[in-house]
Amino acid sequence: MAKYGLIGKNIGYSFSKTFFSTKFEQENRKDTYHNFDLDKIEDLHSIIEQHPDLKGLNVTIPYKEAVISQLDRTDKEARKIGAVNTIKILKDGRLAGYNTDHYGFARSLANLPPLKDKTALILGTGGASKAIAYVLEAMDYKFSHVSRTESEEHLSYKKLTREVMNNHLLIVNCTPLGTFPDIHQCPDIPYHWITKDHMLYDLVYNPRESEFLKRGFAQGANVSNGLKMLEYQAKKSWSIWKA
Repeated sequence: MAKYGLIGKNIGYSFSKTFFSTKFEQENRKDTYHNFDLDKIEDLHSIIEQHPDLKGLNVTIPYKEAVISQLDRTDKEARKIGAVNTIKILKDGRLAGYNTDHYGFARSLANLPPLKDKTALILGTGGASKAIAYVLEAMDYKFSHVSRTESEEHLSYKKLTREVMNNHLLIVNCTPLGTFPDIHQCPDIPYHWITKDHMLYDLVYNPRESEFLKRGFAQGANVSNGLKMLEYQAKKSWSIWKA
């Protein structure tokens, strides 16, 4: 019997525990999956010491970038992305980091209706946004990041004009805005300039239909939540842990 889990902050909403607990039950496995809420990323090592049967961990907000400093080695793609969402605890106790978010996003994006132009806005600049950017670059999208603070690399939300909106057809929410229980929150974009040519993709999956998606759908856009991405990345994590 092995133990797996998720590290993050305020993670009671998480899909991972339900996904893996159901998987283990269906496969008659005695493995278990647990949520570990950490006040700071340095607490990771005490969690591992307290649970010597831990074999693997998923990583979520806000530690996907910070966790890299706690690892013994990092997979090449995770290094390129600059974020880790999967940790394998090796037999000798060393920690190896991987990123399966990019795999999950690429798989789920491939199943969605094609856009008129491969253009995108990435809302947010955290660890998840880095995996999204990695995929969009590989798929030859032209994209811009949007942040609360303007910089040379990022647009600010205040600079999202009609022209900017018209020239970026895929809009990916990589912020936690709208996640349960704060379901009435959403990114501050000009939704009135969303059209039927747009696709709104929300990494938030609880609730299944976020305020961000509701507003896009009301404007005629195609919408998708992050549930399929989470399923694909979870399966990929499992294959890494079992390899």
